[in-house]
Amino acid sequence: MKQFGNGRVRLEIREGIAWVRLSRPDKLNGLDWDMLQGLVGAARAIRRNAEVRTVILHSEGPAFSSGLDFGTFGKQPLRSVRAFLKYGRSTNLFQEACWCWRKLPVPVIAALHGRCYGGGFQIALAADFRIATPDCECSIMEIKWGLIPDMTGTVTLRELVPIDVAKQLTMSGRLFSGAEAKQMNLVTQVADDPLAAAETLAAELMTRSPDAVAAAKSLFHRSWFASVRRAFAIESGIQFRLLRGANQRIAMHANFAKKIPVFKNRSFKD
Repeated sequence: MKQFGNGRVRLEIREGIAWVRLSRPDKLNGLDWDMLQGLVGAARAIRRNAEVRTVILHSEGPAFSSGLDFGTFGKQPLRSVRAFLKYGRSTNLFQEACWCWRKLPVPVIAALHGRCYGGGFQIALAADFRIATPDCECSIMEIKWGLIPDMTGTVTLRELVPIDVAKQLTMSGRLFSGAEAKQMNLVTQVADDPLAAAETLAAELMTRSPDAVAAAKSLFHRSWFASVRRAFAIESGIQFRLLRGANQRIAMHANFAKKIPVFKNRSFKD
């Protein structure tokens, strides 16, 4: 097991699945500087490992994340300022802690329980799939502190809900359950044991070509808001790349032979 962010984030890779665990249970996994850095570090380690085929993002203790730890950042004004500086070409540290999961070339499944507030909820929104307990407490809570969601929620929310719903949840900061989040399309699935459900979904995804799965993630992120002409061009370009790859041939031969395919490591890069 590897640790990032002074042990705030722990990474374990087993049989192609990367388990990323937020590990600050005594603070309900509140997001401080170390945890933000740890999330980015764990995602970078996963990106470098071609054997990883899916990610399960979960938390230790009674909550997924209670959101930003304002008390900690208030005591570290210099770090607070530094966190707003550009971390990459388009993100600062707060944003990169969420967007790093979006950029990974493998599906990310977030298992949510307890509280999922503010920045914690935005991290979950950046995952490809979210599985929550029916009674999970969710909130876009930044308004409580006189702020707006600024950890990539402007992009991830618009992909999931109409603008009036996004405005209402953001302006009110009200609590809503995992069951209601499912009704609003903010989570993919509800389950009494979201971690077990995440494992089931990960096992299903592991039966498919890692290149095709990575390509599907790239396809929809690049084409979802593109023009029809651009979307069709993206489709064709990605498909052509897959047709030239070994894993597509492995999938074809296994299907014709009615055998379970044994795929090579992912080679598709966005």
